[in-house]
Amino acid sequence: MTGANSFSVSGYGPQRTGWARLFARDSLARRLDWPILLCAVALSAIGAALVYSATRNRTELNQGDPYYFLVRHLLNTGIGFALMIGTVWLGHRTLRTAVPILYGISVFLILLVLTPLGATINGAHAWIVLGGGFSLQPSEFVKITIILGMAMLLAARVDAGDSQFPDHRTVLQALGLAAVPILIVMLMPDLGSVMVMVIIVLGVLLASGASNRWVLGLIGTGAIGAIAVWQLKILDEYQINRFAAFANPELDPAGVGYNTNQARIAIGSGGLFGTGLGKGSQTTGQFVPEQQTDFVFTVAGEELGFIGAGLIILLLGIVLWRACRIARETTELYGTIVAAGIIAWFAFQSFENIGMTLGIMPVAGLPLPFVSYGGSSMFAVWVAVGLLQSIRVQRPMSA
Repeated sequence: MTGANSFSVSGYGPQRTGWARLFARDSLARRLDWPILLCAVALSAIGAALVYSATRNRTELNQGDPYYFLVRHLLNTGIGFALMIGTVWLGHRTLRTAVPILYGISVFLILLVLTPLGATINGAHAWIVLGGGFSLQPSEFVKITIILGMAMLLAARVDAGDSQFPDHRTVLQALGLAAVPILIVMLMPDLGSVMVMVIIVLGVLLASGASNRWVLGLIGTGAIGAIAVWQLKILDEYQINRFAAFANPELDPAGVGYNTNQARIAIGSGGLFGTGLGKGSQTTGQFVPEQQTDFVFTVAGEELGFIGAGLIILLLGIVLWRACRIARETTELYGTIVAAGIIAWFAFQSFENIGMTLGIMPVAGLPLPFVSYGGSSMFAVWVAVGLLQSIRVQRPMSA
C-alpha cells in the first residue's frame, strides 16, 4: 500500500514510504555510486575556485564583476546536477527508446552551427549564440548520442539472446550512425571534439565484443584519414600551427607556441604546495590565455602546486575506476557499452587537456571534465554521470 509521499522508479525496487524507502537495501539512495558522485562534486567545487582565481581580475571578460564567472560556473554545475538527477530518474533504458529522437535533435543542432546562426569562439566555429551571454556547443551532446545510439544498435540482438556478439552488418550500421555527426563536426572544424568522438567509437567497439578486425580497420582508416586531412589542407591554419608547435615547441615561442610555453611555466612555478589561491604570478598577470576553460589545469598547478594538481588527477581517476566497475558489474551489454563509451570519453579528454598544458599533447581546445568553465561541457558530463548511476541502480542486486 502506498501513500501520498511514496514514489517509485522502474527497476529500483518495490515502493516504500518515507524513511523506510530511503534506508531500504534496494532504495535508490543506497544503490547510487557515491564515490563517483562525491568526486564529481569535488571536481566541480575545485573548478569553481580555479575559475574564480583565473577571472577575478579579467575586467575585459568579467564585465567588471569579479564573481561573474564564478556565479555562472556554479549555476552551470547546479543545472548539470539537475540534469543528472533527471537522467537517473528516466533511466538509461528509457533513453534507449528515445535514441532516434535524441540523435535527430543532436544532428539538427550541429547542422545549425554551419548556418549563419553558428558563431566562432576561440577559433572554432562550433557554437550557437543564444543571447544574454549564453552560448551552446552542440558537439558536447553529440558525444552522448553517439554512445547511446551505437550501444542501442550493437546490443540489440545480444541482449535479446539472438546472438553472442554483434555481427558485421550491425557494426557497420553503428559506424554509419557515428560517422554522420563526426563528419559534420569535422566541417566546422572542431578537431578536438572529433578526436574525442573517434576515441568513443573505439571504446564502444571494444566493449561490444565486435571483431578486432573492425577495431584495427578503424584505426587504420583514422590514420589514412588524418593524412588525407593534412594533405588536403582541410584544417584551418591555426589548427595546423598547433600541431607544428607540439612537434617543435621552440618553433614560434611568441606565437603558436606561446600558450604551451606559458602553461608549462605556470605549472612548473607552483612547486609542491603552490603559491596559494589567487597568488600565482602567471595567473594574476594573465600570461596564460583561456585559463578558465582549456587551460584551467595551469591554475591548479601554479596556485595549488603538485599536491592540488595531483588531487584533481586522483579524483578523475576514482571516477574512471568506479565507472569501470559499473561497466564490469552490469549484466546487460547495452549498459556495458554505454559505460565504456563514457570511460573512453572522460579518460581521453582528461588526458588530452592535462597533457596539452604539460606539452605532451597538442593543443586541441578541450575542457577538463567538471573543472573547466563552460555550460555545454558541464551539462554533458553530468548527464554522463547520470547514465552511469542509472546503469548501477538498475542492475540486479546480486551484482
